[in-house]
Amino acid sequence: MVNIATGVESGKVAVLKGGYSAERAVSLKSAENVVGALQRLRIPYVEVDPGLLSAEQVIETLQTCERVFVVLHGRGGEDGVIQGLLEFLQKPYTGSGVQASSLCMNKFLTKAVWSQRQLRTPASFLVTPNMNDPVREVMSVLAWPVVIKPEREGSSLGMSRADNEAELRQGLEYAGRWDADVLVEQWIEGREYTVGILGKQILPSILVQTPNTFYDYAAKYEVGTTQYHCPSGLEPEAEAELGALCLEAYQALGCSGWGRVDVMQDVKGQNWLIEVNTVPGLTQRSLVPMAAQAIGIGFDVLVLKILETASLETTGLGTIHLGVVQK
Repeated sequence: MVNIATGVESGKVAVLKGGYSAERAVSLKSAENVVGALQRLRIPYVEVDPGLLSAEQVIETLQTCERVFVVLHGRGGEDGVIQGLLEFLQKPYTGSGVQASSLCMNKFLTKAVWSQRQLRTPASFLVTPNMNDPVREVMSVLAWPVVIKPEREGSSLGMSRADNEAELRQGLEYAGRWDADVLVEQWIEGREYTVGILGKQILPSILVQTPNTFYDYAAKYEVGTTQYHCPSGLEPEAEAELGALCLEAYQALGCSGWGRVDVMQDVKGQNWLIEVNTVPGLTQRSLVPMAAQAIGIGFDVLVLKILETASLETTGLGTIHLGVVQK
C-alpha cells in the first residue's frame, strides 16, 4: 500500500513501546508522539507493549505488521533482546541491530571498543559484586572526582558524582539498585554536547547546560531549568570535527538507522566520548527532534525518515533458506 500523503510504501507499522525497564514512562511518552505522527501521515499502525502482553501476544501482533518502529528504551528494548526476536521473525525494524544494541547498552564494553580504536573516552573502572574492596580498587586507578553509573541503564538513572571515599561508597550503593555491575568513570569538567545521527546524516550538535551536578534524569524529564543550545555555538571547524568524531564512534560500534552520541568537551577543548543511545527519546524534551528541527526536519518527517531506515538491508536481514542468507 502507498500512503497518499507521503507517496511511500506504508504497510502496517508496529510501534513497540513501554516494556518493563526503568525507562518505561519515557518510552510511553516517546511512543505517544510517534503514534501521533503516524496518524497525521495516515500510516496504519498498531501499538505493542511487551510490558502488558504475553510473549505469545507480542509475537502474534508483530506477525500482522510489515515494519516495526522500536520506541522501547532501556533493558528488553534497547539491549538487543527485542532486536533478536524481530530478526527471528524477519521483521524489519528501526535502529541498530542485535550486536550493536547489546554493545551500546554495556557502557564498559562500549568504552573498550573506543579505546581499541584510539578514540578518546574517560578512564573507568568496572565494579562487580565479587570484589572485596571496590572503593580501594577504584581509588588506585582513578582520581577525584568520579561519576558513578549503573553499567546497563539509560536516562542517567542511578548516576551520581563522588568527590571522596564516603560519596563513592554511597554512589556505588545507589547505582547498585539498578544494576549489579557499576561503572566508575573519571569526571570530565567542561561542556556537554550531544550529536544525533539519522541514517548517515550528522545532525547539528546541541550544547546542554544544566544547573544540576550533571545532566541527570530530573534535568532531562522533570525540571525546566536545563538549557539547550542548537546551534551549539561551536565554530564551523569545531562543529565538523565533533560531528565526524561522533559518526566514527557510532560506526565503530556497528550502529545503524539512527542514534545519538554524547560527548564531554573539557576546558582544553578536547572531546571525550561518553556513550551512544541506540533508541533516543522522542518526547517533547528529547534532543534528536530538536536537532532535526534546527535544519528544517519537522517531527512528522523525522518519524518518517526513521521508519524508512527499517529495511532488510540496514538490519542485516534477508530471505533465509536452509541456513543461507540471500540478499
